[in-house]
Amino acid sequence: MTMNQERLYQIIVEPVISEKSTGVGDKSQMVLKVLPNANKKEIRKAVETLFKLKVKRVQVANVRGKAKTFGRVKGKQNDWKKAYVCLEPGQDFDFHNMDI
Repeated sequence: MTMNQERLYQIIVEPVISEKSTGVGDKSQMVLKVLPNANKKEIRKAVETLFKLKVKRVQVANVRGKAKTFGRVKGKQNDWKKAYVCLEPGQDFDFHNMDI
């Protein structure tokens, strides 16, 4: 099964920067916001291709959008998918110094 090269570049939307994701990063994991229709195999292939890292496993979580009130109008933020990517021992990453 060959994956479309353009699809690999679109799967990873952005890294998730939060207190929890920074703490997880110390354990050679990265947290990424990915496309809602991406699966684990596609996420693994995208990380290995784009960042040139060896992936041990991928866990995904669907995040529900929060209900918000904008003045009198009730609204809802969009749902999104989060991927926890565990790297092989010895692999390290740095989002600040990566050239993509």
